Amino acid sequence: MNGVDLLKCICDETRFEILELLQKNKELCVNDFVNKLKKEQPLVSHHLKTLKKCGIVKSRDEGKKAMYSISNKQLSELISNIAKTSKKIPVLCSDNNCC
Repeated sequence: MNGVDLLKCICDETRFEILELLQKNKELCVNDFVNKLKKEQPLVSHHLKTLKKCGIVKSRDEGKKAMYSISNKQLSELISNIAKTSKKIPVLCSDNNCC
């Protein structure tokens, strides 16, 4: 995967929210995401499937639940750095004209 493909995979708002939650909580199940994001389960599952297909998240079975986590330390650090950096940049794209 090249850098552009990675950014395309994480640039969706819901996907980035999922990754921020995982970066803070280390491991969550689908119901955790549904409750924290206030989004429907099929939507959350779709985005988790996409992130897993891209290799950004991994899952492990725990009984009947799948537990999701970020696949490696570098990706976790990247998400953390993006979140921190975005808070330091002046609000230039507030109306989404630049994106």
